[in-house]
Amino acid sequence: MDKGFPISKKASQVIARLEECGYEACAVGGCVRDALLGRVPQDWDIATAAAPEETIRCFAGCPALETGIRHGTVTVLWEGEPFEITTYRVESGYADSRHPDRVVFVRRLEDDLARRDFTINAMAWGPSRGLVDLFGGRADLAAGRVRCVGEASRRFREDALRILRGLRFAAGYGFSVETETARAMHGQQGRLRLIAAERVYAELDRLLTGGDAARILREFAEILGTVLPEIAPMRGFQQNNPHHCWDVWEHTLHALAASGPDRLVRWALLLHDSGKALTYREDENGVGHFPGHPAVSERLADRALRRLKSDTETRERVCRLVKLHDIPAQDDPRFVRRWLHRLGEADFRRLLQVKRADTLAQHPAYQPPRLAMLKGLEATLETVLRGRECFQLKDLSVNGKDLLAAGYPQGPLIGRALRFLLDGVMEGRLANERQALLTAAEEWARRQAAGR
Repeated sequence: MDKGFPISKKASQVIARLEECGYEACAVGGCVRDALLGRVPQDWDIATAAAPEETIRCFAGCPALETGIRHGTVTVLWEGEPFEITTYRVESGYADSRHPDRVVFVRRLEDDLARRDFTINAMAWGPSRGLVDLFGGRADLAAGRVRCVGEASRRFREDALRILRGLRFAAGYGFSVETETARAMHGQQGRLRLIAAERVYAELDRLLTGGDAARILREFAEILGTVLPEIAPMRGFQQNNPHHCWDVWEHTLHALAASGPDRLVRWALLLHDSGKALTYREDENGVGHFPGHPAVSERLADRALRRLKSDTETRERVCRLVKLHDIPAQDDPRFVRRWLHRLGEADFRRLLQVKRADTLAQHPAYQPPRLAMLKGLEATLETVLRGRECFQLKDLSVNGKDLLAAGYPQGPLIGRALRFLLDGVMEGRLANERQALLTAAEEWARRQAAGR
């Protein structure tokens, strides 16, 4: 670390090499922001007056990848660690609200910083100049504020994804969004429809895991609705049910606030009640009910995540949590084994997190018994896992070879028999002991042969 600024030794060496070659260089952007916040940057981005070919010559002998050379970026492997080194540049003409039509390399750091999105990302540090903060980024960090560099509307016209990026910073750092920046976000939100779905999804994914995501989603719900229209019917939809004290959207936000940062849990909670408006029914007393809303919400979640082009694994696991969020839970080892078998440990734990957050977002009068049951269920889960109880085929004390040796014919009957044995063990009807299972399998086979 350099005295006075917490830059890594290797990053400092990379900067020193560039300056020895006669080119100004500095750490820039998010790494400077995070260092000033007392966080360890994930990587150190270096900006320099050197043109890409000059950077390559400067690091002759080091592996160098022309990863983004059209935009001035060369990745240099320095003592085993990759560093992105980018030439100072200015950009112009964003016809698609996504990419600059023209990139021009420049020699002045000041010009490079002026093109950046937010003041907290427009700071640089170098050994010769110290901290370079032309736009008040350090003051905005201290105030907990997201503010655009220069004219906010122009920044968002250049790249509309900056709207979600700014909200992601606010959610992640617990910052507010400066008034003019917020106004420009709302004014330019329609341009988000021009952004590739994958880029939108990536920003939403990171926004949702922020510690202050619920507050930001509440304040900027209209913007979220531009890219996730499934939330629009939730906003202001009254539930008219004694178990709930908020409309569907507020309930959703309270559930998000009550959950941990797991991304699958957050996505599931965001969409778990998206189908309520489509399933609402009132009984003769005017009490609202939502028959079948988990299945409808699952379909809406699937549609949303397909449109956003999320990866298949995320979509399937989130949709499964949405579908199951309202199943009646039981503090019973049989229930635990059954759902461990269906979901696996990780997603069963996620389902319990979803149910706990959902409960904490309901009327306080109804929470205690549900929370007590979930607490007991979580304890039962730990007991089942500690006891290495059987909830998968591989946990059975017999396998297909054992059944073949006992006289079973090769074929699908073996798989059906093993499934019967596993169900019996999980439900507590059978002991997971070799001889007991072989006897049960023999009896089951006789019943199958007799057509029972």
